[in-house]
Amino acid sequence: MTVRTLAHLSDLHLGLDPSFDHAAEALCRTLLALDVDHVIVTGDLTHKGRHSELARFTRAFEPLIDAGRLSVVPGNHDRVGEDAGRDLLGGSRVVARESDGVFQVLVDSTGDHNRSYFAPHGEICRTVLRKVDALLDAAPEHHLVVIALHHHPVPMPEETLGERLASSIGLPHARELALGEELVKLAHGRADLILHGHRHVPRERSIPGAGPRALSIYNGGASTELQRFRLFSHTEGRVLDPPRWIHAGAIPARPERAVPQTWARSALRELSAVFA
Repeated sequence: MTVRTLAHLSDLHLGLDPSFDHAAEALCRTLLALDVDHVIVTGDLTHKGRHSELARFTRAFEPLIDAGRLSVVPGNHDRVGEDAGRDLLGGSRVVARESDGVFQVLVDSTGDHNRSYFAPHGEICRTVLRKVDALLDAAPEHHLVVIALHHHPVPMPEETLGERLASSIGLPHARELALGEELVKLAHGRADLILHGHRHVPRERSIPGAGPRALSIYNGGASTELQRFRLFSHTEGRVLDPPRWIHAGAIPARPERAVPQTWARSALRELSAVFA
């Protein structure tokens, strides 16, 4: 029985703070040291959607990329600025990939509205759902079936003042995907994991299945900020145990106030959008 491993990272926001580059490099070193079979990064590789930020990601994770052991989906931050994330899935909304005992259904949950920093919410359409449905039907036996996307398909608590204010006046900034519930219903009993990002506080939710295939939904959180990631062990298409949190190796300390000040500026921009 061959036991394989799958790591989930998300919301790296490279370009936000120099320390995040060090964190990304440390995460990659840890993944390589553990000889992780495959890695999925669920969006927001960049902070301002710049090609230079995407190049930072490529440099940090180059060994895994070159080995074909890393998959990505775009996040809303990858669509702002220079729109570096537009073609991360080759221009497709849904892509299937098979590797190391994992059948991946990679979904682009971003839209053209994400070209604006102040419209961070995601979207999927019924065409996307139909494609996901068809791919789930085609999933090979004895493979772990994973749906990966950036935005959350189920409701989650607001995390920032800007999100709370936006929700209070009916804006969709913090809302789950409009068709997220239908995506979960499609996956129920047919997929093992839904991996997503967007929210920076890690959360998880299990949905028991009628048969042996239970569905679990995991938000990866902000991996560079947390300096850790979840690691799943699986064999013959089944997750063996609850995932483990793996902390990255030694990372140079960040300046105490550098990151909070940066996020504060982001919060002020959110507030400006709410009252614009």
